[in-house]
Amino acid sequence: MAKRVAVVASGYTELSALPCLLANLSRPGAAVRDVKVYIPPRGRPLDVPMAEKLIRSAWFGGAPMHPDKIVVLVDTDKADPTAVTEPLREELPKRLKGVGAHVLICHAQQHLEAWYFGDAENLRTYLGRALGRVDPTRPDEIVNPKLHLKNLLGRRPYTVEVSESIARTLNANTIAAR
Repeated sequence: MAKRVAVVASGYTELSALPCLLANLSRPGAAVRDVKVYIPPRGRPLDVPMAEKLIRSAWFGGAPMHPDKIVVLVDTDKADPTAVTEPLREELPKRLKGVGAHVLICHAQQHLEAWYFGDAENLRTYLGRALGRVDPTRPDEIVNPKLHLKNLLGRRPYTVEVSESIARTLNANTIAAR
C-alpha cells in the first residue's frame, strides 16, 4: 500500500531534493506515493517548538488526506546526534495531541549532499567529470560533502534548483543500499 509521507527538515536544499529521492524509494509492501517537505520559514532553526508547528501544519493542512508517516530529519551539523535529537524525542510526543500519524525522529549523519555520492555513477554522469577520491560505498565518510560537490560543479553555483536536478538523476535505491 502506498504511503503519504511528510518530512520536516531544516533547509531549502531538502525542500526540493527529498521528494525526488524518496518518491521512487520503495520496499515490498511499502511504497511511497506522496512526499511533502516542510521547512522552517526564513532559515529559523529546527527546534522543538518549530518542529511541533511544522508537524501540525503537515497533519492538519493535509486533511482529509493526512500523511501516514511524518519524519523529522534533523541536521546535526557535526554535533552529537543524541544531543540534537533527544529533546525532540522527549518533548514532541507531549505536544502532538491530535496528530494521528506515526512520527519518526532521525538525524542526517552527513549533509544531504553525501547521499548524492552514494550513486556515484549517475552523479558522475550529471557532472560530466570524475568525483575525485570518493568511495561511493562510504558516502558518509566524505569530509564536507557539500563543499566537495560545490567544487565539482566548478563555476556553476550550487542552488536549490541544481540540488533538485541532481536528485532527479540519482537512483534512490542505490543510495539507500549504501
